Amino acid sequence: MGSALNKHEKHLHVEPLLLEVADVMATSLDLDTTLRRVAEVVREVIDYQIFAILLLNEKTQELRFRFQIGYPPEVAERARIKVGEGVTGMAAQARQAILIDDVTLDSRYIAAIPNVRSELAVPLTTKNRVIGVIDLEAKDPGYFNEEHMHLLTLIASRMAAGIENAQLYTRTTRQARILLLLNEIARELSSILNLDELLGRIAELLRRLIDYQMFSILLLDPSGEKLQHRFSLRFNENVHMKNDIPLGRGLVGHAAQTRQAILVPDVCKDPRYVEGNPETRSELAVPLIYKDKVVGVLDLEHTRRGFFTEDHRRTMGTLAAQVAIAIENARLYEEIARQERRLERDLSLARELQMRLLPQTLPKLQHLELAAKFTPARAIGGDLYDFIPYSLSRLGIVIGDVSGKGAPAAIYAALVSGILRSHAPIEPGPAEMLSAVNLSLAERRIEAQFVSIIYAVWDDEHRTLLVANSGLPRPVLVHDGKITVIEATGLPLGLFDDVSYDEFRFKMKPGDMFVCFSDGILDARNRSGELFGRGRVETIIAECAGKSADCVVNSLFKAAGEHSAGVETFDDQTVVAIKVKDSAASGSSKRK
Repeated sequence: MGSALNKHEKHLHVEPLLLEVADVMATSLDLDTTLRRVAEVVREVIDYQIFAILLLNEKTQELRFRFQIGYPPEVAERARIKVGEGVTGMAAQARQAILIDDVTLDSRYIAAIPNVRSELAVPLTTKNRVIGVIDLEAKDPGYFNEEHMHLLTLIASRMAAGIENAQLYTRTTRQARILLLLNEIARELSSILNLDELLGRIAELLRRLIDYQMFSILLLDPSGEKLQHRFSLRFNENVHMKNDIPLGRGLVGHAAQTRQAILVPDVCKDPRYVEGNPETRSELAVPLIYKDKVVGVLDLEHTRRGFFTEDHRRTMGTLAAQVAIAIENARLYEEIARQERRLERDLSLARELQMRLLPQTLPKLQHLELAAKFTPARAIGGDLYDFIPYSLSRLGIVIGDVSGKGAPAAIYAALVSGILRSHAPIEPGPAEMLSAVNLSLAERRIEAQFVSIIYAVWDDEHRTLLVANSGLPRPVLVHDGKITVIEATGLPLGLFDDVSYDEFRFKMKPGDMFVCFSDGILDARNRSGELFGRGRVETIIAECAGKSADCVVNSLFKAAGEHSAGVETFDDQTVVAIKVKDSAASGSSKRK
């Protein structure tokens, strides 16, 4: 009868306990909350002094403290108990509760707290898997009894599934949060193109994922043989690290060489470790790989042993791919920026040299007024003009347009200028000069390169003008106030070996004008695609007929510019104009 009553009392005592356990499992998926509630439930039936829930890392087969009461924090943080070691390790291995009345008499006991005498360890088992151990300790011998063991086993059997669910929920929630954060970080990093700014921002954003204490980014040098420190933080302070690390040396060198992330819980126990910071105890080195090529290493360090986890390694592995892309983009941008600056300097120098090749001052003749202007479509261009002194008050006048634009055209234009000058000493006539230049270019033929030139020779004493054309737009003559288009045409120079050119002779009077121009003036387009055209050119020349040569040149450039306002200039533009001075002006000039 007494035995039956005891069983009935135990049943009455256990039933509300199981209901409370069920309530714990049903009301929370937060792991910390679940473990704390487990501790509260256990205290209702066992008045413990020291309590711990250790969870199993299946990969390492180690038990780690996840919740504890009564343990020194440093012990709980650092302790790693192998399955099969100590009382808790034996309980996990045997999958059975272990009750020890006096731990001083049991060789399995691992001392963590002074003066402990009794211990009760019960495995947490779900789906035939051990996920952890509930461990109670007391400073009195024989403190725990068989009923305690029975109740704790009962609690553990019900709580294990709840703890596993909370673990899964916590892990899933953390992973989702990390993925969102990684996505946010990736978007931000992709928008930073300054390398130094990018590296600093990586350090800031990474702290949102991992609370590191020391951080470095090392990049592979151009030789591909060593890693160079590009950015380092030590306890939130920027430091400048000068030492380079050869591939294969130290943890970062091994990470780069093996192309694998290296996680070291205790650097003191790893022979690969090369001391850089005396405070370092754990380290995580992750290679940065871009297009199957290692470009650097992310290195995290902490003063606590075992601080970095497999989750950290996985997270860093995902982030490292985005960081590598961002770094290479920033590097590429910086390289392009350097090349652009170098190109700008080169183009500036080339423009200055090209302008130096043009006449710096206009010749001064008794009976002739000259004006000229050249504007390249780009920094440098392929148009040219020149004035070449002949004997007996004669002057060679050149305007040319090289095929193409930019640097190639400018170089070819310089070659043509040199050839023109080289033939000038024999003072050839216009047609003869064009044939000589054509022959010289044929000897140095460059595929798809040619030049169109108008060459004229002015005789200031007799006021005569000789003109020949090799492909430029037909020039305009203003004679006796009337505009005439000179039908001088010809093939461009440099395309065919044997070509002859027509030569036109004009007897000029005071007030007469001769205007020649490159096709960049005629071909200037407005927003509707309409060409500036010859009609406008002739109209402007007519309006300036009684004015100066400068009026013609400046008016043509102004009108063409207004016509093509808002549209990128397509071709180089050059205008050369000469005007015969009237007798009064010439006499005045002579008296001076």
